[in-house]
Amino acid sequence: MSIEVRKLSKRFGDFTALDQVDLKVQDGELLALLGPSGCGKTTLLRLIAGLDLPDSGQVLFSGVDATSRHVSERQVGFVFQHYALFRHMTVFDNVAFGLSVKPRHQRPSKEEIRQRVTDLLKLVQLDWLAHAYPAQLSGGQRQRIALARSLAVEPKVLLLDEPFGALDAKVRKDLRRWLRALHDQIHLTSVFVTHDQEEALEVSDRVVVMNHGRVEQIGAPDEIYEHPASPFVTQFLGDVNLFHGRIEQEQLTIGPFAQVVEGYQDSERAVAYVRPHDLDVTREAQGALGHGRVDHIHAVGPLVRLELRQEDGAPIEVALAKERYRELGLAPGDLVYVTPRKISVFPDAEDYVI
Repeated sequence: MSIEVRKLSKRFGDFTALDQVDLKVQDGELLALLGPSGCGKTTLLRLIAGLDLPDSGQVLFSGVDATSRHVSERQVGFVFQHYALFRHMTVFDNVAFGLSVKPRHQRPSKEEIRQRVTDLLKLVQLDWLAHAYPAQLSGGQRQRIALARSLAVEPKVLLLDEPFGALDAKVRKDLRRWLRALHDQIHLTSVFVTHDQEEALEVSDRVVVMNHGRVEQIGAPDEIYEHPASPFVTQFLGDVNLFHGRIEQEQLTIGPFAQVVEGYQDSERAVAYVRPHDLDVTREAQGALGHGRVDHIHAVGPLVRLELRQEDGAPIEVALAKERYRELGLAPGDLVYVTPRKISVFPDAEDYVI
């Protein structure tokens, strides 16, 4: 089932949680709502679910207006961050709960419920824990049971609010791979909220980056990362270095560095955004974007992370392949220069309005 929201707005007192949001989710798509706390992503999820009502705008399922439908009529499964499992019920009974409380004329037979719950527990790879209680499960297992419970009522849409937020980093990584594999198996239209950039980029078909109740950018993970549409998206999707310069005759100039750019006025202030892994380090000043002295070296793993300190005290972060680091023979205190492999250019913050 596809989802569409049109000009959706929601206020809480003087606070605008959502401001005229437009969004389409394709049938069978796994979409991530990504953004900082307070950006409106959970509010949007709750409006899609019917847990809250918008002040204005529409929510449509497969082209049909569902804005005024009660949550029980939307055929939506909702997975919360903190599982919300019933502690006094076994895993089996937790998963069966949504089926067992249906009105009698809609309720499957006991045998049908047993079979569906058994199949779902196998799907989430926890059928061996059917008779355990939530307190006996790990956090990752509880989250998978919460997901199975949501799937038991055969929803048309699955909504997940920070589904892995309460788990440690290793479990989060394992579960998001598992969620991607599960989605590829069941192809259920799914929307999940996260503030974890890596999680959104790794799991989803498309990412919606939100800020201050508005959509900043929508696109495939590689498109969002490689071609950010704004300074906010650029900085939110990972570490980035900022270099301030000026544009003259369609050429960005920052010290000895120059690069042709288009679509800017002459004498316009601009900022070059460069990710640490898109910088190379040399000992030559010619054409350099910036320079600094090596302040810190973190040489654990396949990448060596350098922190350079500029003359004004501002840092430059660089991520080098270990082979390149060894080739350079760097030591703390060395003066080095950086050149970019790839940059994103935007108007200076004083000229740019989000």
